[in-house]
Amino acid sequence: MLKQVGHCIWVAEQPLKFLGLPVGTRMTVILRSDNSLLLISPIKIDANLKQQIDSLGTVKYIIAPNLFHHLYLENCQQIYPQAELIAPPGIESKQPKITISQTFERDKIDFNGEVEYIPFKGFQVYIPPKIATVNEIVFFHPSSQTLILTDSAFNFDRNFPLITQLAARILGCYQSLQPSLLEKIAIRDKEAISKSISRILAWNFQRVIMAHGNIVEKNAKEKLAAGYEWFLS
Repeated sequence: MLKQVGHCIWVAEQPLKFLGLPVGTRMTVILRSDNSLLLISPIKIDANLKQQIDSLGTVKYIIAPNLFHHLYLENCQQIYPQAELIAPPGIESKQPKITISQTFERDKIDFNGEVEYIPFKGFQVYIPPKIATVNEIVFFHPSSQTLILTDSAFNFDRNFPLITQLAARILGCYQSLQPSLLEKIAIRDKEAISKSISRILAWNFQRVIMAHGNIVEKNAKEKLAAGYEWFLS
């Protein structure tokens, strides 16, 4: 079910487990002035959700925001074959059946100023037994003052199952907008992270939408800066 969170921006959520933990996942939908839609980090789209999306406008872009959020790209492209699929480098090895129209960092992608983006350079995650590249792209929607993250920060709280709450406390992302310990121990290029987060914090956002955890509606910039303080010091 779509939920409007700001001017011309909606989210839809569904259950998801990661490493056995219920963490949920979230898609962001943005309506542009030409009545076209961006779907960022698609979830599974059933008939009801498709009807709600189609009532807003025409899906023009399907966006994979990193190398981990690719599970429903093929499904989404089958439903919206006319849409351009934009993804970070390396996604083709995860989903060989999809057709990629443009690639972040290789192509100059222009959303006419209605959506801005930057690659989160240096961001990695430790998934036992190895460190994995994420190739995360971070988005900013100026008209709603919303920052859209995927796996570069979490915000779990009492709304999640007890096992997830416990894991979030251990990993340092319980009721706190920040990356988990799995990201912190994986990151090697602190300078690249510092430059990326400084660019992100230069945007004028008040809200943060992330894929996993509760949306932060107030003082989001201050909370994100605090969550990345270790990298900025």
